[in-house]
Amino acid sequence: MSLVTQNAPNFIAPAILHDGTIIDHFNLKKDIKNKLVVLFFWPMDFTFVCPTEIIAFNKLYQEFKNRNTEIIGISKDSIFVHQAWKNISIKDGGIGNIQYPLISDIKGEIQDAYNIMHPEIGVALRASFLIDKKWIIRHEVVNDLPFGRNIQDMIRMIDSIQLYETQGEVCPANWKPGKPSMHPSQKGLINYYNN
Repeated sequence: MSLVTQNAPNFIAPAILHDGTIIDHFNLKKDIKNKLVVLFFWPMDFTFVCPTEIIAFNKLYQEFKNRNTEIIGISKDSIFVHQAWKNISIKDGGIGNIQYPLISDIKGEIQDAYNIMHPEIGVALRASFLIDKKWIIRHEVVNDLPFGRNIQDMIRMIDSIQLYETQGEVCPANWKPGKPSMHPSQKGLINYYNN
């Protein structure tokens, strides 16, 4: 069942921060204030599609930061496995210096709270949640294990939320910044199709 429109479940869990610091009690709702949050899950460290997604988020880190958005990554691996993976360069099969927190969900409690556990393997599906400043989940994408995410589309969704919150305009199919949006009314729809 989708969590869109619902309050994002809080969690407290071990994390490794961008500078390599390990903390035992990262608290989502206490440690992040007045920002949008992209919370994303991957199945396991030291796999194949997962590093491409983690690195893709990292390459676009400044784009998220410019939009006042915090990225947080989560898997069931221990914090020490995350640390080992970060300590290996990308060219040698690691993920290198990731600029956002990596959370350890070793008991699987966070993936259960977000309802994204693979039914047979017990790891997280490739799930991403966009959470607004009031802790409401506004966007959710869940992929099966073989299929990597489109990270750029998460930025588009952030831009959509910010347009709606600042101007009250809604975003039609395939909307991008600079493209026409519309007033949420019959007149707005007609104007959209006639411009």
